[in-house]
Amino acid sequence: MKFRPLHDRVLIKVLDSEEKTKGGIIIPDTAKEKPQEGEIVAVGPGAKTEDGKTVKMDVKIGDKVIFGKWSGTEIKIDNVEYSIMKESDIMGISKSK
Repeated sequence: MKFRPLHDRVLIKVLDSEEKTKGGIIIPDTAKEKPQEGEIVAVGPGAKTEDGKTVKMDVKIGDKVIFGKWSGTEIKIDNVEYSIMKESDIMGISKSK
């Protein structure tokens, strides 16, 4: 992929939400909740301060993150769906055990 976000934006591959409940009921696409978890695939260089300095990003490629339900803008690159958003829309980084 040849895409680089600008400033303090990140490109996230949204992880699919569960298609079944714990009881085994299949949830149709129209009733699914919008996913709130994804993996960062591209990161911009960081926000600029008023004096022109770049503020380093706290996230990096490969981080699994949690974000607001309606955060970001959905885009399609090479027939794959992504979400692009500002770093400030990310609520946290998901740590694996």
